[in-house]
Amino acid sequence: MTASARERADAVYTQFLTRLGEAEPQPRLGPTRRALEFLGDPQRAYPIVHLTGTNGKTSTSRMVESILRAYGLRTGLFTSPHLVRFNERITIDGEPIDDETLARNWDEIRPHVEMVDAELIAAGEPRLTFFEVLTVLGFACFADAPVDVAVVEVGMGGEWDSTNVGDGDVAVFTPISLDHTKRLGSTIGEIAATKSGIVKPLAAVVSSKQKPEALAQLEHAAEQTESTLAVEGERFELLESRVAVGGQLISIRGIAGNYRELFLPLYGTHQAHNAAVAVAAVESFLGRGSRELSTGILEEGFAAVTSPGRLQIVGTAPTMIVDAAHNPAGAHALQNALREFFDFDEYCFVMAILRDKDAHGILDELDPIASRFAVTRSASARSLAGEELAEDAEEWTHGDVARFGTFGEAIEDARSWAAASPRRAVVVTGSITLVGDALALAAEQHWMSS
Repeated sequence: MTASARERADAVYTQFLTRLGEAEPQPRLGPTRRALEFLGDPQRAYPIVHLTGTNGKTSTSRMVESILRAYGLRTGLFTSPHLVRFNERITIDGEPIDDETLARNWDEIRPHVEMVDAELIAAGEPRLTFFEVLTVLGFACFADAPVDVAVVEVGMGGEWDSTNVGDGDVAVFTPISLDHTKRLGSTIGEIAATKSGIVKPLAAVVSSKQKPEALAQLEHAAEQTESTLAVEGERFELLESRVAVGGQLISIRGIAGNYRELFLPLYGTHQAHNAAVAVAAVESFLGRGSRELSTGILEEGFAAVTSPGRLQIVGTAPTMIVDAAHNPAGAHALQNALREFFDFDEYCFVMAILRDKDAHGILDELDPIASRFAVTRSASARSLAGEELAEDAEEWTHGDVARFGTFGEAIEDARSWAAASPRRAVVVTGSITLVGDALALAAEQHWMSS
């Protein structure tokens, strides 16, 4: 029996999982560049908008892509990690790549990947990692489509991230804070220096507001590469954000024009700031900051934006919200958004946190609005044990803490608790893997119609 396209695509993912995982990136660009050379350098077949930062990368990437698509451009979008299916990471014209195309492209590039693997092994180095191979596949898929522009999110850092084999015409920086400190550096300045490595000669650099030590690194990178630099609060800014049904109304002063009363179907003032960065990035891409965008096209682009797993309502009766906050800055944005955009008296946070994350910082941010923590662990091997996280939560927070062996048990208990009052809601957060599990379960159990 011939394997179905779904089975072939799932088999590709299974093969990827045999490689070094995303928690173990190799600080090198040579092997990725070598594999792409074998393929004719597909990453040079289209312009690139390259994004890095600590929080907001994926949401901002999706906004940039949606606006560019509204302008009639055929777009590629490369993001990570995925929440439910591997295909989500490579998007063509607003849709995850289909199984047949994914499997076909992998069949075409696999011999070249294996040639590089053999060279690396002969040199005593690890073969191409999961993310390196994913990068090669993504760039190849975009050339195959073909796309007019690729919006590419960095996996980790910037300078030695495998996506940096592509040269971004626009380099975008979302807020930079402490995360992945063992890999990127122990200070914001060190982390920003690593991330600033995506700035290429004569690029247009666009940045959200940054701490002084991060901004200094971006200014240095722009100066060294003779690039332009547009920073939020100086060249562009968010003028206003007002709560609206299903999201918010935002007004933005861009680099080239003013755009008022745009509906953004996402929650959280942090998303409004991401939108301002996205507008400046598109202005920089389409006209180097000299061309005012069409308000009608902006409205169309924002109206089509989704950001799965980011303050996403996945259930009603009781209300279920998922948010992929997995560091203190993300948890801070989540707490602010829940206060500003929602009207519940009590929240139960269903949580799992990875061992290399700042659990104390995350819990501190959520504690002021938490009535209850339902603590479990995610499917990731890097997840803190539920017992350990529960002990931390009992020590560091004031809410009730309940511990559960499985995510399913934690969700069932949280939903029962929330169903007892219309003023209660459940929020699943702390781990991207856990949020992915919640999205899959929500679809399976039809929480939105329950």
